[in-house]
Amino acid sequence: MSAVEYEIRVPDLGNLGPICLSSWLVEEGDEVQAGDRIAELLAGPATFDVSSPISGRLARCLVDEEQPVHAGQVVAVIEGDTD
Repeated sequence: MSAVEYEIRVPDLGNLGPICLSSWLVEEGDEVQAGDRIAELLAGPATFDVSSPISGRLARCLVDEEQPVHAGQVVAVIEGDTD
């Protein structure tokens, strides 16, 4: 098995106004399972979950809490294993 890095990007949330990464729900180095919530985004009046698409380890958080972000921006890297 070898490690693979998967970039977590801000989804396109439409025209809800500015997007902010409001909080990280896991810390760098934490193990995550596919589907686990790892962060929350605020866009206008709505809150959106960012989930891990793969199981692995949160290798890097690239954005601080309360920092503005935009659709497509890489906010984290998950390191997982391939078979």
